[in-house]
Amino acid sequence: MTVKIINRSPFPLPQYETAGSAGLDLRADLPGEVHLGPLERTLVPTGLFIALSPGYEAQIRPRSGLAMKRGLTMLNTPGTIDSDYRGEIKCIVVNLSNDTQTIAPGERIAQLVVARYERIEWEETAALAASSRGSGGFGSTGQ
Repeated sequence: MTVKIINRSPFPLPQYETAGSAGLDLRADLPGEVHLGPLERTLVPTGLFIALSPGYEAQIRPRSGLAMKRGLTMLNTPGTIDSDYRGEIKCIVVNLSNDTQTIAPGERIAQLVVARYERIEWEETAALAASSRGSGGFGSTGQ
């Protein structure tokens, strides 16, 4: 699948880091370093604009290494980029660590995963078919 992209950043296009990677790494398009204190969040631009085909979405997800090593993760995860959105891709980064964290220009801050989706139509009904789980909520399937 080919996706049209505009790159207004000075950094290379997102790429898969390994042959088995599902996500493409997104880089921070910043004029200088951003410092995030504990529990602070900021919107980080990427300088990227994409045009997805109908029936596809792009999901913004955290990078596991940043989350584990530095406590940096994404809010609204996974964030959805709809196929008709043409604005700049931006990432909501939050610092969940106890220390101030620095995001540098060009740093890989998130992953972008493209996925197919289905649109649905509602069919109102008075009852739903029974299932083995039934109406059991959070934690109802065990630990």
